[in-house]
Amino acid sequence: MGHHNVEEIIKNWPKEPRESAERLIKEYGEPTEYSDALLTWQDTPDGWKRTELSNVETPHNFPSPHKDILEQFIDYKVPLGMFSTLAAFDGSVVVDRTRGEMSARCCGTSMNFVAVNLAHDIITGKRSVELARAEYTELYEANLKEEKPPYTQAFQFDLPTGNCEDPDVATLDEKKAVAAKQ
Repeated sequence: MGHHNVEEIIKNWPKEPRESAERLIKEYGEPTEYSDALLTWQDTPDGWKRTELSNVETPHNFPSPHKDILEQFIDYKVPLGMFSTLAAFDGSVVVDRTRGEMSARCCGTSMNFVAVNLAHDIITGKRSVELARAEYTELYEANLKEEKPPYTQAFQFDLPTGNCEDPDVATLDEKKAVAAKQ
């Protein structure tokens, strides 16, 4: 994939996604995959399994109005009882049970680190939703002031390595499923 193609794609993107694309290309290099609306990097040096930058800006008001454009993924097996709890924390923290992934979607990598670090704190019982939301707000403000607290810079826990998938349990055996198709 030539650099020229990515430059051509992002030149007409809205300002924030375009500037983010330029920063991410400097940090991560050329995207692994790209289309007119999405740039994707796999296995970035800072530990993300996958990074997806979209030119579609999704309005998000927590903790302050901004636009979500960058979604970053890690392997993480979230306990079933925590799905609603994480949704109460931040609607832009997304869990995919089947794939065994958790992602954060915000305006940049720093706040995605914050969201995932605080989600981990909630899951492990270190913080309540209310305390995590308050900490997120403080870290968001610090990030706006260009301060660099640890929660904005890197994962504050050891990332899981595989075996996070949960393919669920079959409720219809294979023979019955084949028979039903006929």
